[in-house]
Amino acid sequence: MFKKILLVSALLVSSASAHTAVMTCFDNGDGTITCEGGFSDGASGSGVAMYIKQNDKKVSEGLMNEDSEFTFTKPQGEYNVNFDAGKGHLVSIKGQDIVE
Repeated sequence: MFKKILLVSALLVSSASAHTAVMTCFDNGDGTITCEGGFSDGASGSGVAMYIKQNDKKVSEGLMNEDSEFTFTKPQGEYNVNFDAGKGHLVSIKGQDIVE
């Protein structure tokens, strides 16, 4: 019984310490958008793949820089910004939700 309780406790601690991808984007007011990303445990998002999709097609892509930022030219119309750090670590923000 004690082993089962210990195993469940270890799993709970493990899942509690898992990190989650996070990203925020803002309109610079000059025709560009800047996104900042990383992980809930404070880990950097530097080098994480970023891409912009319109109508299910990638229209722009790149990597987060050393400051965990990615700046791109704001597309016309509807689009999504995606921070893709791998399986289970994808964050997507609709362009209409990005404000100055």
